[in-house]
Amino acid sequence: MSRERVNTCWVFSIFILVVILLGASPCVRCQGGEDYSKADNPAVLPLLTGLIYNSLSNLTVIFSGEIRKELGFCIKDPEVDWNGAFNFSSDTQFLSNCLKNTKGDLSRRLCTAAEIKFYFSTFFERGSKSTNYLKPNKNCNLTSWVSGCEPGWACSVGTNQKVELKNSRNVPLRTGNCKPCCEGFFCPHGITCMIPCPLGAYCPLAKLNKTTGVCDPYRYQLPPGQPNHTCGGADVWADVGSSAEVFCSAGSYCPSTIQKIPCSSGHYCRMGSTSEARCFRLASCDPNSANQNIHAYGIMLFAALSTSLLIIYNCSDQVITTREKRQARSREAAARSARETAQARERWKSAKQVAKKSAIGLQTQLSRTFSRKKSVRQPEPLKGLGQAKPGTDQALLPPIAPGPFLQSSTASKGKKKEPSNLTKMMRELEENPESNEGFQLEIGDKNLKKNAPKTKQMHTHSQIFKYAYGQIEKEKALQQQNKNLTFSGVISMATENEIRTRPVIEVAFKDLTLTLKGKNKHLMRSVTGKIVPGHVSAVMGPSGAGKTTFLSALAGKITGCIMTGSILINGKDESIRSYKKIIGFVPQDDIVHGNLTVEENLWFSAKCRLSADMPKPDKVLVVERVIESLGLQAVRDSLVGTVEKRGISGGQRKRVNVGLEMVMEPSLLILDEPTSGLDSSSSQLLLRALRREAIEGVNICMVVHQPSYTLFRMFDDLILLAKGGLTVYHGPVKKVEEYFAGLGINVPDRVNPPDHFIDILEGIVKPSTSSGVSYKQLPIRWMLHNGYPIPPDMQQNLAGIEVSSTTANPSTDINSAGSGAEEHSFAGDLWQDVKHNVELKKDFIQHNFLKSKDLSNRITPGVFQQYRYFLGRVSKQRLREARIQAVDYLILLLAGACLGTLAKVSDETFGALGYTYTVIAVSLLCKIAALRSFSLDKLHYWRERGSGISSLAYFLSKDTVDHFNTLIKPLVYLSMFYFFNNPRSSFTDNYIVLVCLVYCVTGIAYVLAIFLEPSPAQLWSVLLPVVLTLIASQHKNGEIVQNLAKLCYTKWALEAFVIANAERYPGVWLITRCGSLMTNGYDLNDWNLCLLILVINGLVSRALAFFCLVTFHKK
Repeated sequence: MSRERVNTCWVFSIFILVVILLGASPCVRCQGGEDYSKADNPAVLPLLTGLIYNSLSNLTVIFSGEIRKELGFCIKDPEVDWNGAFNFSSDTQFLSNCLKNTKGDLSRRLCTAAEIKFYFSTFFERGSKSTNYLKPNKNCNLTSWVSGCEPGWACSVGTNQKVELKNSRNVPLRTGNCKPCCEGFFCPHGITCMIPCPLGAYCPLAKLNKTTGVCDPYRYQLPPGQPNHTCGGADVWADVGSSAEVFCSAGSYCPSTIQKIPCSSGHYCRMGSTSEARCFRLASCDPNSANQNIHAYGIMLFAALSTSLLIIYNCSDQVITTREKRQARSREAAARSARETAQARERWKSAKQVAKKSAIGLQTQLSRTFSRKKSVRQPEPLKGLGQAKPGTDQALLPPIAPGPFLQSSTASKGKKKEPSNLTKMMRELEENPESNEGFQLEIGDKNLKKNAPKTKQMHTHSQIFKYAYGQIEKEKALQQQNKNLTFSGVISMATENEIRTRPVIEVAFKDLTLTLKGKNKHLMRSVTGKIVPGHVSAVMGPSGAGKTTFLSALAGKITGCIMTGSILINGKDESIRSYKKIIGFVPQDDIVHGNLTVEENLWFSAKCRLSADMPKPDKVLVVERVIESLGLQAVRDSLVGTVEKRGISGGQRKRVNVGLEMVMEPSLLILDEPTSGLDSSSSQLLLRALRREAIEGVNICMVVHQPSYTLFRMFDDLILLAKGGLTVYHGPVKKVEEYFAGLGINVPDRVNPPDHFIDILEGIVKPSTSSGVSYKQLPIRWMLHNGYPIPPDMQQNLAGIEVSSTTANPSTDINSAGSGAEEHSFAGDLWQDVKHNVELKKDFIQHNFLKSKDLSNRITPGVFQQYRYFLGRVSKQRLREARIQAVDYLILLLAGACLGTLAKVSDETFGALGYTYTVIAVSLLCKIAALRSFSLDKLHYWRERGSGISSLAYFLSKDTVDHFNTLIKPLVYLSMFYFFNNPRSSFTDNYIVLVCLVYCVTGIAYVLAIFLEPSPAQLWSVLLPVVLTLIASQHKNGEIVQNLAKLCYTKWALEAFVIANAERYPGVWLITRCGSLMTNGYDLNDWNLCLLILVINGLVSRALAFFCLVTFHKK
């Protein structure tokens, strides 16, 4: 009979089955022909007792096959369980007593194999309701009911009848010489044979309670009408709920089935014990103690853990400070190396200049001697003017023609009283401001190029002065560096004298149009122009003009839109994503790690995003240069701060946000409103730092809101957008007022020009009537000004504007855009919205998994190296969050103490109730804590991932650090629960199960944290363990619920706990163990399987969490 055929309602049937299989089967070898009649002889009695015991020992092989087949789920090894239940070698007194009482008739009263099978099958057929008697049989039926059929009595076979105890087919006729059951045996109701009680049971003869008429302690009554019938022995051995009177009571131990001894002081005796167990040293055990009081150990462990947590709480900052000191020493070593390099470079440069000066002087002398014509000495071009390094601002300017105002820098140093070359150049520019010699400007305005003289090259005055002032400041800085080589001076010298060449990125866009998928709504319309290296371009416009959308399109981050037109990178049709390693994108929000210092934030970005082959001292110099240029020296070691914990100021936080992209030395830097929320001085400080980046050839484009006039004049180019993403102006900042003045729009006195232009585009300020132009016509004016084609749906705004045939097509239907509007039903609109959302999801997933060829020529650190960087960062963050961790541990300690005290171990269910509460509590608390790993860092991850940092390294580092909690939290919880609950299973078994459980629920928490928003994730973390535990505990609601329970991790965790505890219940508990395991559907051999499934659930959950991490992007 397979286990699947056993219905759970036959619990007690299984109990009795185990009794018969293990108790009566050894009697098979007792041969009825043997003579035990001399049992009254004291000299012969020990020998006869030995013969009986020998027939009872080592005979489980007869039924071992059936035991393994039918009861393998609750009996691992039949030999071991047999010895635990029926090994009477230590005390066989009950056999000797029974031989005396039966006068050697014991072997004729033992059950045969046929009676065992009959007893077994009856309980399978009738179930637990038939525990009082069996079905009618050959000896006990309606026509034949002898005294031996009553509970606690047994009969013997006839003297002339040979008994074959191995006979499993025929039940012998056993109706004679009926007597009470012997001590140490039990005789069921409805059968006339005896079965020995297992170890751990106490089976004395019953005594009649004259008050109740019940035979105590077995609670059966005497049959009516039989005055000579007395109380016999035990009548049943079943589970502890049905036959608790057979079990040796708690507080006592039973070395044999006929002897019960109270537990002495210093020892404790659980229910069903065969010996007393010594209490631990610090445990208190009074006489008759059923359990030892080991709360002292729990308190000690609680105190030790609390002390450790307090040490971690108070010393975590000290650990981080020590680490920062070591990093400072490393930084000083890099500074010393840079100082030595800079000094050697200066010495070599001085020697080279002396030699060159001597050579030039000799050449001049010879020229004057051998030539009458006065020659002009060709000066050494200034660095960045004549032969600028590629990738710098000077490289973008054309070579300056030689002139009398250009001299060598060495000459200016040698003659301090004479004006410098740059001073002379600036004086000439002031005296002759119309001079355009030596300068050239590339702008988006085609008309300026048309009007430029062909023989001369133009340059704006602002750029000339900016460049000249920059060179003067650079000369002053070099002189100061020679006087005092401070740390900052060495940094500046090492980075400015030899600037690493950066790849140049020029972004040109033509007729760029973005349309929202499914909505047919234009976000941008016909935007044409370019942003060039070495320039700082400002994008301005009213709200809804598509400024951020424009930047996202340039950075390749736009999703959910249909893009038409073209974007060229360095004149080639290439994807901007191919250059993402050298593109910096500063988001509008200050996405900075608040629990890291300013330097730690910048240093991590530099390590992960700079070239992997760049030496560490060079990386240190890069970070120091950015800190100095952004004015963050005073707060470099201060925490950035969060909402809960105050840190640096808002302006400093904004600069750190920009610095995260500056430290990776980008070629294209895109910033979304970096000056929003800053005062004028902070904005100017930030823009100066960006201009220093532009000098190195960085292409900078940024969105700004309401800049001051001073700040506005610091930009090189301006892109002014109107609502709907239409271009109103794209060109140099110095020409914007001139352009609008040509349209009849003049800036009033004492009004900031950018504010005035935005007010006009917003419709707040109307242009003068004399201009004859409305704010809706400004984009068309720009298109006409540059000769761009006008979209058909915008030609309705051409009224009053002279239009050439090349820019407008009169045959085009003006109202074509509105003619296609159709009215849809509610269902149609709903279907369109669903399609739109699906398209957005699909587009975003494709965008995430889209791979493009890397053209940045920068090899960043690999996954393993980034994993190391992430591991250090996350560990540092967790140390700073030690207080939160301490609170988590304190809650676990309190939960363990409360549940361990309230949910005491029930021997009938092997502590299933307490373990159920444990699974719920640990799952809930560990999930809530694990949510913080990813819920709070989503924005940071999305930013880092967009810059090319490895998602796998990020995920693995978080999971690795969480393994600390996976190992510590079970220990914290068990330190209270185990010593207050005191189950029979070992501390190690409980700890292993809890470790697997915490590992599993942590993975599930990752999925919830990544896929859901914080509030729903917390709600699901609370509901999920409760609901799954309720499903897992339903054992009688059909196969569907049982199969569903197998999918719940709580089922496997609870089964592992119960199995580990049930294994510690031998002997008399065997039937209780099998009944409980069968009722719950557990298998004693599945402990390793339960642990494996929990670990697999944790691994699968982590794989699913990582998939969600790289796939879904919740806003």
